[in-house]
Amino acid sequence: MEKEKILRRLVIKAFHVDKVKFEDKTSYEKGTLILNKSISKELVKSQDFFKSIDISIINPGDHDKKITNIMDIIPISTKVLGNIGDGITHTLTGVSVMLTGAFEDDKKVALFGAFEGPLSKRVFFDRAGTPSTKDYIIHVDVILKSDTFFTRKITSAVHKVCDEFIQCIREELKKIYGRNADETHEFFDKISPNKKKVVIIKQVGGQGALHDNQLLPQEPSGYIGGKSNIDLGNVPIILSPNEYRDGALKAMT
Repeated sequence: MEKEKILRRLVIKAFHVDKVKFEDKTSYEKGTLILNKSISKELVKSQDFFKSIDISIINPGDHDKKITNIMDIIPISTKVLGNIGDGITHTLTGVSVMLTGAFEDDKKVALFGAFEGPLSKRVFFDRAGTPSTKDYIIHVDVILKSDTFFTRKITSAVHKVCDEFIQCIREELKKIYGRNADETHEFFDKISPNKKKVVIIKQVGGQGALHDNQLLPQEPSGYIGGKSNIDLGNVPIILSPNEYRDGALKAMT
């Protein structure tokens, strides 16, 4: 009888966030995530069609804030060792990033199932893939100049600039001593010769600017370094369980 063969080992180390606040330097220490809000002044200069980028903190349960359409809700994770799907990943729990985008004349950057209104009416909290009501939400709101012609490039630029902001947090997350993690989980991609072969099929959109996805970015659930399924020709892609678990697919709808 053939033995089980391990192809990949993924270790996810979670660090919980009890408090998020602004100071003059981004850092994480003993449950406190500190953000440098002034970075938005540099990020807004990256594209001439950006009008403003506002970064704010939404406290747990404080969900009356009116927002424009949600483009993504993003976990904060980073690779410490290896590539997407193997090695070591550090992740923050108790906090996520919410990206919204609009033109200054209130025209929306994306309208796929999302509309403006109070946050409490726009998000189903405590579901798989959404924040808990007890979580902090870092709100990145990108406003574009009204004379900007909407293209796929615009949507991509908004996601990219948000990813650049998150990368500042990721760089600090890489420095944390792994043994101080609040939780550690191991996952294995295996070949089991004597068991049934299982394939899970996930259908994703790929019709245009509002139906794009990034595959295998440099960082978990990131944008930079990823490949668009549109640019790949919407062909079937095979991902291992650990690649999917580690944030290999970023939805941009």
